[in-house]
Amino acid sequence: MNDKPSPEEAALWQRRLASQANNRAWTLAEQPARSAAEDEEMLQAAHAAAYFWRFVGNARNQAHAAQLLAHAYALLKLPEPAAYYWAKCEPLLLSGDAEPWERAMAEAVRANIAAARGDALGHARHYREAQLLVAALADADDRAMVETTLSVVPAPNG
Repeated sequence: MNDKPSPEEAALWQRRLASQANNRAWTLAEQPARSAAEDEEMLQAAHAAAYFWRFVGNARNQAHAAQLLAHAYALLKLPEPAAYYWAKCEPLLLSGDAEPWERAMAEAVRANIAAARGDALGHARHYREAQLLVAALADADDRAMVETTLSVVPAPNG
């Protein structure tokens, strides 16, 4: 009897784990407030998602995982790791091939990173761009998803 899963079975489980971790991290990131334990869980889930997407995801999955990590670190007011992970996803999520919702989400995360850095001008610029891109989204589900993320990004002063 062979207890080792086939490559297909392993990939199926890795995809499930990546998706579960990704969804859990986003659920926690979208909460208006989290406990210290939830902050830690959000970060660990985001790292777990990125880990599994490395094996079973495409470039887009991996970029979204890096974006999630950037957002999570920014929510925790840790701008250096946020910027590190942002650099990994920016080329894809702000490219001409990006979907409109991806660009809107990218601007929301950029605003969050700028806020964590204390960059008031960048924060205001990216926040406003996110708002404009969200307003232009034709799909109501896409608009709601990005609005939920933008709702946890601090609004700029003034």
